[in-house]
Amino acid sequence: MSNKSVLTFLAIAFCLGLVALLQPGTAAAQTSGDVQYIKIGTGGLTGVYYPTGGTICQLMARGQRNGEHNIDCKVESTAASVFNANTIRSDKDHMYLGIVQSDVQYQAYNGVDQFTAAGPDPNLRVVANLQSEAFTLVARKDANIVTFDDLPGKRMNLGDPGSGNRNTLELLMQEYAWTPETFKLATDLKPADMAGALCDNKIDAYVYVIGHPNGSLTEATTTCESIVVPVAGPKVDAFVAKYPFYPPTVVPGGLYKGTDADVPTFGPKATLLVHAELPEEIAYQVTKAVFANVEELKNSHPALSALTVESMLVGSTIPWHPGALRYFKEAGITVK
Repeated sequence: MSNKSVLTFLAIAFCLGLVALLQPGTAAAQTSGDVQYIKIGTGGLTGVYYPTGGTICQLMARGQRNGEHNIDCKVESTAASVFNANTIRSDKDHMYLGIVQSDVQYQAYNGVDQFTAAGPDPNLRVVANLQSEAFTLVARKDANIVTFDDLPGKRMNLGDPGSGNRNTLELLMQEYAWTPETFKLATDLKPADMAGALCDNKIDAYVYVIGHPNGSLTEATTTCESIVVPVAGPKVDAFVAKYPFYPPTVVPGGLYKGTDADVPTFGPKATLLVHAELPEEIAYQVTKAVFANVEELKNSHPALSALTVESMLVGSTIPWHPGALRYFKEAGITVK
């Protein structure tokens, strides 16, 4: 090869290298190795978890495009909390993240209630606490359900097996010494099917543990005459005292047709869980995406509108992932 050819070759190679450096998310991201794939398990398509997970993945995608990392994030609709907790435990690659209610988080970590057979999962870690949720009882107005105590003998949807909805309801049913036979009919409909079944007069009531406002409740209360029913009284008080991760809360009045005043109830918090063996860099980048973009996360769903950095630091009963702690230290955020 002549000297001229060598120089031409080197010039082309230099230009190609420069182009690669200027491409967003390429050369800078390649310094951390090949693409790493994570998946965020959420919940039903009509709930809050799915759009929340989708927004987190969008924020991660922006960081990838900007060359901050080379992590590819996908969102998946699932049966929600219990399913997500079990999948985090069983995922061999430890690249699965899940949005899980704080009560389910506690039970999975400690191996109690429905996780007794599986045993404790001390490898659960948290990277963010999200919105507060309310145990919400919705009933047909003509079903004459005025309080939670009126449910025996009614057609009740217990919820999708493996969901936080069903888990919380079954725990409260234990406080009342109720079983599925307590009801005239006990169904296991998924969240997307609950409002339709209520307005088609196939069930009298359903429970949805959810942030508000919520599309399922809007559908139910505008399509047919239905109301949000108070969940309160001595047995509920005893239940909340027994399970402190269920603080009292309300469903704000005026959000749904037929329910003008605040409705008392209780509820957990949504938390973003990972396995302890999720690589620290990935946990760091996910935590950064969430905490550095709170305003965008708040806009992903009205139920998240009250989020603050401070509120996302409380509500969990398990340790933080080291990657999250690394971000907090870098950002000057103090955690207990």
